[in-house]
Amino acid sequence: MDDIPPYPPIDPTTFDLIVIGTGLPESIIAAAASTASKSVLHLDPNPFYGSHFSSLPLADLPSFLSSHSTSPSPPHSPSSDDPNEFSLLEFATRPLYSSIDISTFSPNLLDQHSRKFNLDVAGPRVLFCADKSIELLLRTGTNQYMEFKSVDATFVGDNKGNLWSVPDSRAAIFKDKSLGLVEKNKLMRFFKLVQGHLAGEQDVKISEEDLQSPFVDFLNKMGLPPKIKSFILYAIAMADYDQEDTGVCRDLLKTKDGIDQLALYNASIGRFQNASGAFLYPIYGQGELSQAFCRRAAVKGCLYVLRMPVTALLVDKDTGCYKGVRLASGQDIFSQKLILDPTFKVTLPLGSSPPLPLKEKLPFFSLKDDKGKIARGICITKTSLKPDISNFLVVYPPRSLFPEQVTSIRLLQIASNLAVCLPGMFVLYISALCNDDDQGKKLIHAVMNTLLTVPLDSESNAAVQSETAEIGSAVQDETSESSSGGPSDSGEEKPTLLWSALYSQELTLGQVDFICSTPMPDGKLNYNDLIDTTFKIFQEIYPEEEFFPETSLENPEVDGDASPET
Repeated sequence: MDDIPPYPPIDPTTFDLIVIGTGLPESIIAAAASTASKSVLHLDPNPFYGSHFSSLPLADLPSFLSSHSTSPSPPHSPSSDDPNEFSLLEFATRPLYSSIDISTFSPNLLDQHSRKFNLDVAGPRVLFCADKSIELLLRTGTNQYMEFKSVDATFVGDNKGNLWSVPDSRAAIFKDKSLGLVEKNKLMRFFKLVQGHLAGEQDVKISEEDLQSPFVDFLNKMGLPPKIKSFILYAIAMADYDQEDTGVCRDLLKTKDGIDQLALYNASIGRFQNASGAFLYPIYGQGELSQAFCRRAAVKGCLYVLRMPVTALLVDKDTGCYKGVRLASGQDIFSQKLILDPTFKVTLPLGSSPPLPLKEKLPFFSLKDDKGKIARGICITKTSLKPDISNFLVVYPPRSLFPEQVTSIRLLQIASNLAVCLPGMFVLYISALCNDDDQGKKLIHAVMNTLLTVPLDSESNAAVQSETAEIGSAVQDETSESSSGGPSDSGEEKPTLLWSALYSQELTLGQVDFICSTPMPDGKLNYNDLIDTTFKIFQEIYPEEEFFPETSLENPEVDGDASPET
């Protein structure tokens, strides 16, 4: 950032903890540390909260992605005649996004109203009504800073554009006309077994052997047909990879974990009075989560400075121990602990080696991309994919769009009633795990071509069309069944694409020590794994402190229904 505002010096200059970046993990840690009476300085080079978990105006998203897609230049040698007793190790940024493709088909309309969009950088994301993020919001009182609405439905899609409703309760199973009587009976028996097991009923308890077996094997043992198995594995248990092909499945779901996911889904349905489905979405976008925890931290005394880049790490010349950071303003700030956004890495001049004892501890980041990548797509349309529903989730199980598709693809449609776009418009978030950029784009294009009409006056359309021909998913206009539980009605026109952003994101793991690095957004639909990682980082740096001790909420008005909704 070239034009840094003339900030007055930060006072005090010594803190228990410095946190760089206001992404969700960093914001939760800052709030937890502040709640534990630690002095915390929370910095961010951006002019907004959220970092890689933010929700940005339409005009700002491309520049944010681009600024994090280039490799850093080699670092300069640290000044040897620094008058202080510290060595300087420079920070550099890591390229975390690649293959960025922005297409605009209605520039006048969108440019005039860019600030009325709040686009999630890490979509699609939802919160299960009973998951760890909701429990954390309620326990900490952070829910008083946010409002949510329910995601209305879940569907499973195919390569013909059909969207099949997922039966998630006994009532839904009975109403679903796409299921035959035999299928309904088998599904009812399965749900009854799972509910009995979760309730601890001895006569219906699932054996330990079955619990440790692959979930797909257990479903086969229960005699469930392929369609029902697909619904359970990919639209309820949210498996990422093809569970029936062990050659490509990187994460084989065990029955125990599958049952836990079913329990979460079941506990989420109807938990809150004004949320009929299993999922919630924040008004104004997912970036509100980071801001809410930052507000919680500020109430507890955390000091915030945005638009302030950090240029270097301060290391004691004699002992090699971490001491603090140097700000772009030139001021040195000191702390016992440091939390880094995954954007940053510590670099060394060519031919240099890190001073001891940092040699084994410092994140010279080997933040390995051993979890691969995730392809993301954002599309804006003027009509809903389902005329009668505004906010819903669609899952494309492996092999459902083309034979080489080995991962699930998820799509979330969000409407203007959640304050993410102009009235009458819809935002579609699409994501899929992938090995490389080409595979990722192929997956995202497959969904776009199945569901959307791409205008002919853009070069990007040629890419979509060529992908279509290559993967053979162009059967678009076949007559569909018309039923309450079946696919979309025949004759529906596909929504026309107004704007899109396609990009690949690195999946990086956090690193824990007295200098810690937080993880990038993962490929999951909710935040459970990320909250687990954040908890472990906090436990590591403050093993004697409780992670958000339970206290009475500061705002008694929220105690009434213990609901995160308005």
